[in-house]
Amino acid sequence: MDAEYAVIGRVARRIWAVAMRQLYGANERSQKLKYHVQTSGRSLHAQEISFNDIRTTLQALLAIYDNCNSLHTNAYDEALTTPTEESVRSAIAIQRIVNEEFGLAQNENPLQGSYIIDELTDLVEEAVLLEFERINARGGVLGAMELMYQRSKIQEESLHYERQKQSGALPVIGVNTFLSRTQPIQAEQSLMRSSDDEKQHQIAGLKAFQLRNRHRSEAALDNLMNTAQNGGNLFAELMDTVRWCSLGQITEALFRVGGRYRRSM
Repeated sequence: MDAEYAVIGRVARRIWAVAMRQLYGANERSQKLKYHVQTSGRSLHAQEISFNDIRTTLQALLAIYDNCNSLHTNAYDEALTTPTEESVRSAIAIQRIVNEEFGLAQNENPLQGSYIIDELTDLVEEAVLLEFERINARGGVLGAMELMYQRSKIQEESLHYERQKQSGALPVIGVNTFLSRTQPIQAEQSLMRSSDDEKQHQIAGLKAFQLRNRHRSEAALDNLMNTAQNGGNLFAELMDTVRWCSLGQITEALFRVGGRYRRSM
């Protein structure tokens, strides 16, 4: 819900295009970034749970205004449980109503030229590029991971958010301000859980898939490992591998090539 999320896609596309053109000499088509948006899980609250759909609607609107290529809208009850059929239908309706009924969204880029949008785009781009410099100063992405830089930044941000929420410095309607006098702090909510039959059905399906493709999976995994070892196009190879191998088989094969990452503690 923070202001910078109104322009995060524009910033990503700008940085992507410059990097692809200047660093990699990519053609015009490769400079066009496609990206997916999912609405914020952090903004889902167990208190006044029906209010979550309001927040998700606003986030979906920002994503569509920012020209995302695909969008996932969270279900309001994900603060507590796996979504129910009713909450999923409501989440899908948010997208459909914005796309089909909200007239301003019919314009491909309704916020273009707005002072606040242009100013925010420049400010957020500058902040992102400064963060890139901090990561580079720590040895790049892997070097920064070894120093737990990214992890600590995420933890610091989460702690900052929680402190603001607890103190009331960041107003969250129905959670720390404008509280209901009649509603309980957390309403009773039915929880979705997989039954044992459903779990066994999934396991049986996986075993059947592996058995059915056992004559092709070994060769596919060998090709995948060779591609990884030789620096080939891993994504293209994966598109073939998933036809014959499960996620677990693929993961184990890549572990054999690259090992398992263990962060320094």
